[in-house]
Amino acid sequence: MTKENLSPAELLDQASEQFEFLDRDLSWLQFNRRVLHEALDPRTPLLERLLFLGIFTSNLDEFFMKRVGVRRQTRVEKPQLADYEPPVRRLAAIRESVLPMLRLQAKALRDDIRPALAERGIHLLNWSQLRPAEQEQGNRYFRDNVFPVLTPQSVDPSHPFPFMSNLSVSLAVALSNPYTEEKLFARVKVPKLLPQWIELTGAEPGQRRFVALRDLIQENLPLLFSGMTIREVMPLRVTRSATVEYDLDEDEDLLEMISEELKQRRLQQVVRLEHRPTQDRWLLDMVVEQLDLPPDRVYEMEGELDYTDFAQIAALKVPELRYTPWTPMVPPALASDDSDMFALIRSGDVLVHHPFESFDASVSKFIRDAVDDQNVLAIKMIVYRTSDDSPFVPLLIQAAEQGKQVACLVELLARFDEQRNIRWANALEDAGVHVVYGILGIKTHTKAAVVVRREPDGLRTYAHIGTGNYNPQTAKFYTDLGLFTCQSEITGDVVELFHSLTGRSIKQDYDRLLVAPVNMKERFLSMIHRERENHLAGKPAHILAKMNQIEDREIVRALYQASQAGVPIDLVIRGFCTLRPGLPELSPTIRVISVVGRFLEHSRIFYFRNAAEDPIEGEFYIGSADWMYRNLESRVEAVTPLLNRGIRERCWEILQLLLGDQRQAWDMQPDGSYIQRRPGPESDPIASAGTQQVLMDRTRQRNEAVAKSAGTVIL
Repeated sequence: MTKENLSPAELLDQASEQFEFLDRDLSWLQFNRRVLHEALDPRTPLLERLLFLGIFTSNLDEFFMKRVGVRRQTRVEKPQLADYEPPVRRLAAIRESVLPMLRLQAKALRDDIRPALAERGIHLLNWSQLRPAEQEQGNRYFRDNVFPVLTPQSVDPSHPFPFMSNLSVSLAVALSNPYTEEKLFARVKVPKLLPQWIELTGAEPGQRRFVALRDLIQENLPLLFSGMTIREVMPLRVTRSATVEYDLDEDEDLLEMISEELKQRRLQQVVRLEHRPTQDRWLLDMVVEQLDLPPDRVYEMEGELDYTDFAQIAALKVPELRYTPWTPMVPPALASDDSDMFALIRSGDVLVHHPFESFDASVSKFIRDAVDDQNVLAIKMIVYRTSDDSPFVPLLIQAAEQGKQVACLVELLARFDEQRNIRWANALEDAGVHVVYGILGIKTHTKAAVVVRREPDGLRTYAHIGTGNYNPQTAKFYTDLGLFTCQSEITGDVVELFHSLTGRSIKQDYDRLLVAPVNMKERFLSMIHRERENHLAGKPAHILAKMNQIEDREIVRALYQASQAGVPIDLVIRGFCTLRPGLPELSPTIRVISVVGRFLEHSRIFYFRNAAEDPIEGEFYIGSADWMYRNLESRVEAVTPLLNRGIRERCWEILQLLLGDQRQAWDMQPDGSYIQRRPGPESDPIASAGTQQVLMDRTRQRNEAVAKSAGTVIL
């Protein structure tokens, strides 16, 4: 809807909303700027800085794929501010925000990181910087390893313009026939399956010299176009929309429909063209015209086209240029090979914190032990995202083959993981696992697993509820929390949740769980309003929440009302935040910080003081949901209370470390910008070290203390 179509009353409402809420997309771009800063920050180890350049690019790629271009939706969502803006204006604002960051990225590599690497013996060289012997070596490598793989494609009446796949790098080549002077267009795709940086042999001791695969191809183009004159070469990269319209129909097979839609994704509209500078405008115009792109989708790049290629260099084993290695610690109670997971949970709820504590020794062990235990009758699990080497699919198959009741909900609509999830779903079904795909039209995003065990006093249910995916790879660098419990008031709710997902139960009330889209938003709003009433009555009140992002308007307005009443509100939001903090007339007591570091802050923790004199006696919750409209209204999510005081103390420790962080934290300003905190000479050493480093240190110290008391050694 454009402004021209709005009534005066609607225009007034919109003006009010623009004051209340920041633009989601521009706020997300501010988050990616903070990611880029990790590459600019000299305190970040050098090879990690190179890796952050790639993370910034990967994030931006996904942003363009998901948020730019023709966006189609299958269900009605509440309109965002951007929906009122004409597309041209939105794209102009995005472009205005992105271009300076791209220049910063290119400058950081060119003027800082690349020279610093060379000083330490790692040389990322252009073709012209190679010695004659190295150029010959590169030519030999090209002939032996690259030339047979390439497929040059020319454009003429019998050869159509080549299809360019998503995020692929190509060389656009202007050719001419020396006999006819006819100008021709050709394209050579740089194959991703080959190493993107080729290490050259013969360097001096302590020196490593690399040349880019793209440079090797570009310098050897005469071999691909024998006899032709190469007039100009322009490297380019295209980004296609990832938005596929899912027309969900109860009569259709969801698995078959998603498989078909995935085939369509590779053909989606091009939403961005990145290219290196060229002196031949004809070459660029040819590409732009064939891809049917307006000027605001075309980005001339000062630096590299795909910084994710530097992951190969960033992975070099040079310890002094990397973060100090971190191996997740085994929780002390689970350190023994014969530790009884179920006995441990019966003795009290267990909280694990990844990646500080081992995912394999806790979450994976929970399912492994359930498979091996002859007293376990049933295992149920929700898979949203997992990895190709996930232990869970083979374990569930093994359990089914043993005759256990096994149910697995596989979310086929997990964006960019659909193909993997389809593969796992087929494997599970072939083994006899009860596989379901969730509720029609709603993503199942919650992370939960249930084990039902036969015990002397009857059946007992054990549950794991987490803030992150059942993915052993991301568990190594995403911060997430997981609760193991057998308290019936919680496990009963989790079982009911599984019944609603697998059996179409219409459950409208849960005793302790907050479940979306059933009761979660209502309960959160109620708790926010309760803090307001408590504060007005002179009782202790405080709201503290940590999550990935926030944009639900009802939640934000409730926070504004609580803040205007004087309730202290602290929000730790890693990504985008449409709320404006610290405005005297709107949000005087709201503080928003973002923490960005070597690990991706992914856990969600919610705290409400609830009039408690002792803050630890307030209400704590963890779960999978952010305060976003989609999470609260159109996804299946679950958030669990933390009933154990020791666990609440651990979460309070995490939150206080984040709020006091002087190393990795950024303070959000009312206009949506961020200012990075810097430790001063008098800063507390713990705050100066940063939350993640402190948690690594404390996890190690706790394990060492337990091991010392047990007479064992921690390596």
